Amino acid sequence: MFTILPIKGYLDQIDGFNCDGISAGLKPSGDKDLGFIYTSTPCDVQAVFTENKFQAAPLKHFLQYEENFKTNFVLINSKNANAMTGKKGIEDINTIFNSLPFDLINPIMSSTGVIGNPLPIEKIVAGAKSFDLSASSGENLSKAIMTTDAYAKTCMYQVNLEDGSSFKIGAVSKGAGMINPNLATMLCFICTDANVPSKDMKEALIVNSETTFNAISVDGDTSTNDTVMLLANKKSNAYDKEAFIEALRLVMHDMAMLMVADGEGAKKAVAFEVINAISTEEAQIVAKALSNSLLVKTALFGEDPNFGRIASTIGASRITCDEETLVISYNDVIVYNKGELCFDGIQEAKASKVLKNDKYKVICDIGLGDSSFTAYGCDLGYKYVEINADYRT
Repeated sequence: MFTILPIKGYLDQIDGFNCDGISAGLKPSGDKDLGFIYTSTPCDVQAVFTENKFQAAPLKHFLQYEENFKTNFVLINSKNANAMTGKKGIEDINTIFNSLPFDLINPIMSSTGVIGNPLPIEKIVAGAKSFDLSASSGENLSKAIMTTDAYAKTCMYQVNLEDGSSFKIGAVSKGAGMINPNLATMLCFICTDANVPSKDMKEALIVNSETTFNAISVDGDTSTNDTVMLLANKKSNAYDKEAFIEALRLVMHDMAMLMVADGEGAKKAVAFEVINAISTEEAQIVAKALSNSLLVKTALFGEDPNFGRIASTIGASRITCDEETLVISYNDVIVYNKGELCFDGIQEAKASKVLKNDKYKVICDIGLGDSSFTAYGCDLGYKYVEINADYRT
């Protein structure tokens, strides 16, 4: 038995982890734009990355290390993705690390921002040289990695095990746009003092990604820099595999839901729950199709319970389905029931009321099996166009 309790705090609340964020002049606004995570005890590290074929230089740099390497330092910059920068992008990362006056073990760099621009090496080196590696400001770090985010994204849990031991696990992340299943335009750094084996770290990351970061969509675009990184310094000496997997799931779910809710200009966070499909794969196909559909997203923005857009997307997904078995609901309000039109004035008014909420479910009962999957999305409105029309400025 174990208990998992949410607690207040940032990554620096976890034994052995230090972090901070500063302004290095990367953002014209002068806001914080460069941060770090440091631990005096080298960490096991595992990560999952974007499936975009054009992976950014920081990802390629990470993958040059030997499998199951350890690290004690992660450097994170915003405003510049260091993507589509060729071999020079990797060389620039090495130049930065070779310029820092710290005892670094297999240092890692992570970047987010505009694609296609070389890193401003001088600004990053000057900023990083000013780091105090004993600093403890997870709040500053959370602000430094933001791009179009409306707010910082963090969470923290303490896991109490049956033998009286405990460990902590927490995360900081960024992500609001260019979010699509197969990760997102997102960076997520998860730290723990659990004594978790490296192989369990990788397994848990992959398993939990499918129902969290790989189940969200803001706009249907997949970035070049998407990263979910897990660092474990093992200082607590506490571990239970089942407890760890569940705690990691909670952390990743929290971060994924914050990203959907913060979709650039979004006002609605919606769960697309597909049930009774003939296979999990088909349920997943439909749920993700619904979370990606621009027509569905704009209907959500307009608070229009147009079930025709839902039904059309299900049929277009080419899964096994039948009008005579399909049921569509907004929360508990049924608008289509196995070939019967339920969308009269009364039901439409009830459904419209549901769509005025900030959060709700669109439930699609395929009625042909017993498999299910839930994807998460948001509405898409004028603000999204405004933000992305002038992103580089």
